[in-house]
Amino acid sequence: MTTVRIPRKALTRSTLAALSGLLAGFASLAVAELVSAAVRPEASPVTAVGGAAIDRTPAGVKDWAIRNFGEDDKLVLQLGIVVTLALFALAVGLLALRYRRAGSAAVLVFGVVGTSAAVSRPDSTGLVDGLPSLLGSVVGAVLLYVLIGRLTGPHRDTGDEPDGERADEPEHEAGWDRRGFVIAATAAAAASTAAGAVGRALNSRSSQNAVASREAVTLPKPASPAQPIPAGAQLRVRGISPFTTPNDSFYRVDTALVVPKVDANSWRLRVHGKGVRRDLEVTYQDLLERPLIEREITLCCVSNEVGGPYIGHARWIGVRLADLLKEAGVKPPSRGGEADQIIARSVDGMTLGTPVEDVMDGRDAMLAVGMNGEPLPFVNGFPVRMLVPGLYGYVSACKWIEDIELTTFDDYDPYWVKRKWAREAPIKTQSRIDTPKPFGRPEAGTVMVAGVAWAQHRGIEKVEIRVDDGPWRPAQLAEQSTVDTWRQWSYPWKATPGGHTLTVRATDRTGEVQTEKRTGTVPDGASGWHSVVVTVD
Repeated sequence: MTTVRIPRKALTRSTLAALSGLLAGFASLAVAELVSAAVRPEASPVTAVGGAAIDRTPAGVKDWAIRNFGEDDKLVLQLGIVVTLALFALAVGLLALRYRRAGSAAVLVFGVVGTSAAVSRPDSTGLVDGLPSLLGSVVGAVLLYVLIGRLTGPHRDTGDEPDGERADEPEHEAGWDRRGFVIAATAAAAASTAAGAVGRALNSRSSQNAVASREAVTLPKPASPAQPIPAGAQLRVRGISPFTTPNDSFYRVDTALVVPKVDANSWRLRVHGKGVRRDLEVTYQDLLERPLIEREITLCCVSNEVGGPYIGHARWIGVRLADLLKEAGVKPPSRGGEADQIIARSVDGMTLGTPVEDVMDGRDAMLAVGMNGEPLPFVNGFPVRMLVPGLYGYVSACKWIEDIELTTFDDYDPYWVKRKWAREAPIKTQSRIDTPKPFGRPEAGTVMVAGVAWAQHRGIEKVEIRVDDGPWRPAQLAEQSTVDTWRQWSYPWKATPGGHTLTVRATDRTGEVQTEKRTGTVPDGASGWHSVVVTVD
């Protein structure tokens, strides 16, 4: 049996070559971060590539990511990008040990991918967005060339022939500039760390004005305050969702890899398009000085599976959107208006399409500036977001909004419609069991089964519970706050030992019973009855 012996120094050089690739990649990202501070934070490679990946991901894959990773889907994507870059950098380093020029030039792939992603994003400001990735990759390529030169010696400084085998031979070991490599690698690591830290600090500083503008906001008293929440709207049942969702617990589903931080002092909203007799441009202060409405509204994401968590309730304050549209001369289609679709654009380039008729039919559609008594949190859309009760968020709840264009469904497909989601998406009548939890083990006796039901802008009329294959039994309903809010319910179940399946269904105030037919979230929201399996001890 023949034993293959790998020279110790050959192994060392391969390891250090791979390390050189990692250092080159790190330097590329650090320099790009620094340059992005002079351009804009969204132009940094990880953010740009991540955003481009989200844009090109099929709806089904997005839905899978949300279902499996929840609100950590963006973190998982970022980690995936970093791991991919690290593996690519390792491979480039090993390639450069044999083909120094080709390996170093391969680092420029970082720049090509990052530049292409940055300039192709919907919110791109042009070719300047590609500068961070481009300059970062150039620095990385030069660094890798220098570091590999320290590993291969003078005979590799000008050649590009595959000399990896020759560099491992004893007679060439003296050409390895061990000290020079250590000095160059250490200096590169230190400089890259410093550049990255400075870049992050500068990018963070650019958001300080936004933070300060939010802290300076005092929300005016609404001209039309919300009615008090009925005392009986919140049931005293352990495990049930609170009627009002705290701001820091409100669900987040969007495509922004980095939460936009917009300075309210420089924010502007433009209203224009078909049927607009007078274009409008309003500031944040303009909105605060208008008559404000305050309303209880439950929001729901179209990515919410049956029994899922992507629903929440809050008290919102803002300007009635229909009033703003009327001021611009807009009429709904039912009154001869030219436009039947509103395109809402976010500062991150997201586009949402909303039926004009729904916004102007008398419901409390608004441009919200406050949430549960405070200015909108950044993650929830500060300074301004759009809300339309009764519609799923992807067609109504544009966060960080900066532009409203009146158009038609025939003329324009917004972001999600291009990805095969429905143009119009009224929220379906749904219900959820909050307690007991799936696979719970309650004790025999009276067990409170409780949860929430919703049919925004229609209201909930009835909730029923079924145990195993038994008959449907009416649940006890909490007080209904408004037709735009969810409604709590409970049912005292006489639990007997053994395994049981609990199922819930709701009926809205139009008489529509929640359908048993199980469908996925694409194209217009999930449907079906929610069930939990428990074992009674």
